[in-house]
Amino acid sequence: MSDRLSEYRIMWVLVFFDLPTETKKERKAYADFRKKIMADGFTMFQFSIYVRHCPSGENAEVHIKRVKSILPEYGQVGILKITDKQFGDMELFYCRKTASAQPPVQQLELF
Repeated sequence: MSDRLSEYRIMWVLVFFDLPTETKKERKAYADFRKKIMADGFTMFQFSIYVRHCPSGENAEVHIKRVKSILPEYGQVGILKITDKQFGDMELFYCRKTASAQPPVQQLELF
């Protein structure tokens, strides 16, 4: 297997957050944060958990820095970087039934 496609080189960045939404200002901050991470290529995995596929650890760090630059004033945000292999080993359940993980999004790499 090519080093470029190694499941240990390819990374996933997970952003999970718990933001307040009691006031209009807080709801706007929540919506802005969510829109900005989605504009950076993150997709919803579960409510308040977003994931992004990255071709390398270096690329993952770029997206982590972007998330850090848009952190809202209030609430909690977690960022986790894992390998494609670790992501693939995740066990998912819908009710009591095991579900297979969604196949990774195929991303184009331009030179």
